[in-house]
Amino acid sequence: MTKPSPVVRPNTWEFLRDPMIAPTGFREYDARWKYPEEINLPGMTALGLGLGTQIRKRGIEPVIAVGNDYRDYSLSIKNALILGLMQAGITVKDIGPCLSPMAYFAQFHLDAPAVAMVTASHNPNGWTGVKMGFERPLTHGPDEMAELRDIVLEGRGEPHAGGAYEFVEGVREAYLDDLVGDFRMSRPLKVVCATGNGTASAFAPELFRRMGVEVVESHNQLDYTFPHYNPNPEAMEMLHDMAASVKASGADFALGFDGDGDRCGVVDDEGEEIFADKVGVIMARDLSKLYPGATFVADVKSTGLFASDPELQKNGVKADYWKTGHSHMKRRVKELGALAGFEKSGHYFLAEPIGRGYDCGMRVAVEICKLMDRNPDMSMSDLRRALPRTWATPTMSPYAADLEKYDILARVVEKLTARAAEGGTLGGRKIAQVVTVNGARVILDNGGWGLVRASSNTPNLVVVCESPESEDELRAIFADLDAVIRTEPGVGEYDQTF
Repeated sequence: MTKPSPVVRPNTWEFLRDPMIAPTGFREYDARWKYPEEINLPGMTALGLGLGTQIRKRGIEPVIAVGNDYRDYSLSIKNALILGLMQAGITVKDIGPCLSPMAYFAQFHLDAPAVAMVTASHNPNGWTGVKMGFERPLTHGPDEMAELRDIVLEGRGEPHAGGAYEFVEGVREAYLDDLVGDFRMSRPLKVVCATGNGTASAFAPELFRRMGVEVVESHNQLDYTFPHYNPNPEAMEMLHDMAASVKASGADFALGFDGDGDRCGVVDDEGEEIFADKVGVIMARDLSKLYPGATFVADVKSTGLFASDPELQKNGVKADYWKTGHSHMKRRVKELGALAGFEKSGHYFLAEPIGRGYDCGMRVAVEICKLMDRNPDMSMSDLRRALPRTWATPTMSPYAADLEKYDILARVVEKLTARAAEGGTLGGRKIAQVVTVNGARVILDNGGWGLVRASSNTPNLVVVCESPESEDELRAIFADLDAVIRTEPGVGEYDQTF
């Protein structure tokens, strides 16, 4: 295999002939690049050859399920990836355009030991990437990604005879059947279905109707130009649009899905955006009644309520805070035998007997509808108000270059750890503990906290804060945390504030 060039120069002879891959695209648990500025089609073929080589080196049966999201360039990229996989002697089962969780489902449905999903996830157009995995329901974590990176960038992909291709029909219908089963709502439910014209447009409205839910459509026409907004239910732009649709239609709530359908966002009947970690607490309260003593995993960006909520404590829940990232969370849920994992970004990992442990926004939608069916006298706003009150920021992402962000973070963590050791404060509150499992989560003496970590997928840091006391304290916590972050000149502006 030709060793790929790290320099990608579109509109050159070499660009159409030679593999070119920016090394920064190999991240903690996804492969993600700007296309064509950071990877070309021969580079994607080299990635396929490397992935196929990795499959064979690990002694895995050489069969893989492959799909792509609904972007105008994803099919070309998938075909280039497939070419490399077949070159490595892999049998490819192409399931066509799909959601990431449908690709994960296909591993089970087709009994395929490996999966590769071509998607930029919630990144805006101009990005591409691959989510991949071998050990269902898990996806590549840092070790697997590092191994794959080295195989590809060092030109160690090995061609092998025996590659084959099959287009598999009917996986979408099987996926929807698996999600809904024979469940039908016993109470009337009217839901705004927001898909931002992304891939979930081909799934979510039908999913709701199969359950007997009245659908208020919101940007449900497939359109890969994303004319209204980039589908990302963690972004306030999408959440505000969902809130406006709820108020205009009188819906019971809104559910919004990201570009590849593995995340779900919620707006209640009063038009209030409920951040995904709080929705996780609502779901954990309901599920812990059915499964008392359950373990729930939450990522370090999530609310402290998983550990402190009296209702969860009463039901014997065990809370575990872990690294942010879908691969980290899936693995932790499996290791602990947890019932579910919840990420503030809207990735939920519902394990047996509810789901299969992978992140699926459609599964979350079904389970939220079932939750409402089990609580016929409660509205979504009732469930929100029943939680202990906290004040939290959205997930905010100041710019930090990919090649600098981890060094910047290390220095910020060192400064925060030193502040704690000196008996310092954040937002006027004494620092009780600094958890460094993933960046620094600075926990205060009243349970408030501030987090800074590095984004695994984009050139950013990630900042989240929460106060159990007031909006004023929340702003004070953020101001003090941001002041530490601002000691680093390589940190740029925030993508959004509060």
